[in-house]
This record gives sequence, structure tokens and C-alpha cells, in this order.
Amino acid sequence: MPLAVYVLGLAIFAQGTSELMLAGLLPEMAADLGVSIPHTGLLISAFAGGMLVGAPVLAVVTLRWPRRTALLTFLAIFAAAHVAGALTPNYAVLLATRIVGAFVYAGFWAVAVVTAVGLAGPTARGRAIGIVAGGLTVATVVGLPAGTVVGQHLGWRAAFWAVAVLSALAAVGVITTIPGGRPHPQRTPRLGAEFRALANPQVWLLYATTALATTALIVSFSYLAPMLTETTGLTPGWVPAVLALYGIGAFTGITIGSRTADAHPVRTLQAGVGGLVAVSTLLALATDVPALAVPAILLLGAFGFATNPTLNSRAFALAPEAPTLAAAMNVSAFNVGITAGPWLGGLAIDAGFDYPAIAWIGAALGVATLGLVALSAAADIRVRATA
Repeated sequence: MPLAVYVLGLAIFAQGTSELMLAGLLPEMAADLGVSIPHTGLLISAFAGGMLVGAPVLAVVTLRWPRRTALLTFLAIFAAAHVAGALTPNYAVLLATRIVGAFVYAGFWAVAVVTAVGLAGPTARGRAIGIVAGGLTVATVVGLPAGTVVGQHLGWRAAFWAVAVLSALAAVGVITTIPGGRPHPQRTPRLGAEFRALANPQVWLLYATTALATTALIVSFSYLAPMLTETTGLTPGWVPAVLALYGIGAFTGITIGSRTADAHPVRTLQAGVGGLVAVSTLLALATDVPALAVPAILLLGAFGFATNPTLNSRAFALAPEAPTLAAAMNVSAFNVGITAGPWLGGLAIDAGFDYPAIAWIGAALGVATLGLVALSAAADIRVRATA
């Protein structure tokens, strides 16, 4: 596997730390900014909303750019947005910086996945995507708890400064490992051809599956910190450790999932989503029992992330003539779920429900996702029968 693929994974770690760390900082940020926890949770949704729009827009805008130029541009803007977020005392301005940062982070994701697949080749597609996406799981293991600790002891703004520095270091790695120059003329993507390739109904079924599976995971993940302190009864000092367990589970899940994504995509999805339903149900029933809730959170990360390589690599398999837009639209699908999860959880809390209700929402969404996976499996059978 080329070194550049691992560098892209490290860059995703730097940016993914920002995406994830707010889940561990909601109480501190709410107190400092003078807003409620559900309103602070909207900063997570705003980030996802920026990614939702940014992926396809920037994929089109930078379609013919040298990939190294695009990646460096995105990293520079991302770092600047976090400097601005660390300096502002205003909730609305912070919300805007989250959207801007997420917008370019989505562009980075889309270009990074295509770059990694191109460097690794089609036979190692799932593995390459697993390494890049693995940067996000490392962020859950290291970045999320570290950001929580930094935020609790030095203030949440210090965590934003740390992300800006990490992004700058990632840019150095991109400069030194990603080839420069424009794509070869015969390999230059053509926008019209990419749009035509997206007409496949199975591609849109994949996007719906991605969005729903992500919502099923994120609705619980977004409120883990207040759930652990208010319902499970843990002290705030234990929150980073439990979030680290979630990250270990995520890393384990994505590692296993990347090995089975290419050979057994549907079975991987069935096992991952089915496990997510079971674990969400356990979490809903045992939120107030630490001995059960803490292991459930570890398994939540494992099953939730086991599907990630398959959901990403299937976009290339179903739309091989549209690698850039297929990847970008799938990034948007992921962020439909990341946007919807905190929003649905916030609605439940505002309606007077307690935190176990959020896990029940995740379980119900997981069951719906299994229905989409079944439809996808049936579509695969029909395609093979007519081939």
C-alpha cells in the first residue's frame, strides 16, 4: 500500500478529530456559550450539513484540479476556520465556522478517497478505503478522548487550536507524498459521463442505506457524554475513557469490515447493521447499568463502523465510470445521517424523553436499514441473473 494512502488517513484523523470531539464537549461548550445542550448539539448537525453540501459541490469544482492542490487548499481553509472558531465568543459565528470547515472537509474526503483508490488499484480498493476511513476511527480512539480531556482541563477552545495545528501537519504530509500535476488527459474525469453513470438505481439505494445506517449510529453517539453522566451515573472524568472504548470498537470494526468489504459486501452490511440494532437495544434497556452500558458503547462503535468500508467501496463498484461524483455523493449520504442523528436526538430530549429513548430511535432506524440492505441484495441477484 503506497505511503500516500496512510498520509491521507492521517489527514482524515486530524480533521475527523474536529468532527467527533464535540460529542465529548457538549456540556462545557453549552455552559460557556450560554445555550442548551440540544442547541450545542446543533453544532454537530451544522458540521454535517456543511459536509452534505460540500462534497458534491467541491467534487465538481475541483474535478480537473491537480489532486494535491485540491487537498492542500481544503486543509488550509479547514485550519483557518478552526482558528476563527477558537477566537470567537459568539455562538452564531462558531456555527458559521463549523459549516465552512465541514464544507472543505467534505471536499477533502471525496478527493482523498478517489486518490487512495487510484494509488492502490481496484484489487485493493476496500483496503485503501479502510485505511483512509481508519483515520476517522483513530480519531475516535485518540482524538475524541484527547479532545475531551483538553476541553475539560484547558477549555474547548484549546481543542480547536489543537485541530488547527494537526491540520497544518497533515498538509506537510500531503505535500511530501501526494503526486503533483494534473491528471493524465486520458484519465481526466468528465462531468457529463459521471452524471450519466449515476443513473443506476442501485447507486441511489446505496446512498439511502448509507444515510439511514449512519443516522442509526449517530443518534446515540451524539449524546453519549450527557447520557453517561446524567443516566449511567458516571462522573465527567470517566467520559473520555468510555469514548476511547467506543473508538477502539470503531477501529476494530472498520479493520474487520475492510477485509470483507470487496468479497462479501451484502453479508458485511447485514452483520454490521444487525449488530447495531442489537447493541442499540441493549443500550436502551441498560443505560442506567454501567456494567452493561459501557461494553454496549464499545460494541456500538464496532458494529457501527464495520459497515463503513463496504458503504464506501460499493459506490465505486456500482458506478465505476463516476468515481469522483460517486464518492462525493456517498460522503453527502453519510452526512445526511450525521445531520439527522443529533437533530432527532434533540427532538426527543426537547419533547421530554430521557436518553434511553435516543438509543431506541437508533435501534428502530437500524431495522429500517436492514430492509434497505435486503432490497440491495435482491437487486444484486437480479443483475447477476440478467448478466
